[in-house]
Amino acid sequence: MKTTKICLTLLLIAFSIVAKGQVNFVPDSTLTYKSTQEGDLKMDVFKPSNYKASNKRPVIIFFFGGGWVAGHPKQFYQQARYFSDKGYVAISAEYRVHGKHKTTPFESVTDGKSAIRWLREHAEELDIDPNKIIASGASAGGHVAACTGVIKGFEEDEQNLDISSLPNAMILFNPVIDTTEKGYGLEKVGESRKTEISPCDHVIPGIPPTLIFHGTADKTVPFENVERFTKQMHAVGNICELVPFEGKGHGYFNGSFFRNKKTDEIFNSTMNLSIAFLKKHHFNAIE
Repeated sequence: MKTTKICLTLLLIAFSIVAKGQVNFVPDSTLTYKSTQEGDLKMDVFKPSNYKASNKRPVIIFFFGGGWVAGHPKQFYQQARYFSDKGYVAISAEYRVHGKHKTTPFESVTDGKSAIRWLREHAEELDIDPNKIIASGASAGGHVAACTGVIKGFEEDEQNLDISSLPNAMILFNPVIDTTEKGYGLEKVGESRKTEISPCDHVIPGIPPTLIFHGTADKTVPFENVERFTKQMHAVGNICELVPFEGKGHGYFNGSFFRNKKTDEIFNSTMNLSIAFLKKHHFNAIE
């Protein structure tokens, strides 16, 4: 009788996990994309259920938030699975952070560029389209993603620099977009280097199409920063769509898996808008 109760309890727990959908938020594989003095960097891969070789699907790569200090790829597992269910190959990647690797935001940016280059270099074996790589991320990870599309330099010299580290589109969640005193991160990049990896200070024509989600009440990364960046993008003829979430603060976009929330209303909204944006700009996936 006791054994039966234990089995029933385990079944109920398993059913609860399935009901929440969390059982699906497990990577299909994990790959090493870069070796550094501070350790190997990995990316967790989520593949569509109908994945077949030679489909050449678009790929989206997510970079977690955490102030370039901490964080974990699990932050974007729910988003990655959502995209894989829509026919994309989805990646949630590591990059160096101060807490674990004793590095600075500059190394974080270099890692983001390395990750994009690695995907393009291995497109054939991953069965992805090297011309449909979407960089995404949140907060500091949104900064890393934005820098892959905006900032020149900060490449790893020993890599094949003939292969571009530039993504083809960007989807950014409350990104750090200004590292000067007007934004976030000045104390981490330093006064003398405050504009080197500040996307607002490097907007030129030719930056990939960009979608930004941001809370208007964000007290960590001012909403003004993304408003200004969007205006700068438009002024030079780039595509940039800003979706404000009225009254929301920093990190509002996280789904129920990462933040253990009861609702995925905002998560679903950002995902639906992301898919619509990508389809509009011809990043369609095979569903």
